[in-house]
Amino acid sequence: MMKYLVLVLVIAAVLWWARSRSRTATRKPNAAPPALQAMVPCTHCGVHLPRAEAVPGVLGLYCCDEHRRVCGDRSR
Repeated sequence: MMKYLVLVLVIAAVLWWARSRSRTATRKPNAAPPALQAMVPCTHCGVHLPRAEAVPGVLGLYCCDEHRRVCGDRSR
């Protein structure tokens, strides 16, 4: 009886080891982190957002077109 228990434990250990190796082999290498972007505050509310997403106006940068309009600014 003890032989069968040891055999089952060895088989379970081999299966566990094989599965753990296959999981690590299929992992993707760490991708490069996204490029850092300059953060700018909205002239109206002060919320910081990436410069690429900011709405430009004559008086400054805004988080949305509505804030630009509320401030009486026009686009550049």
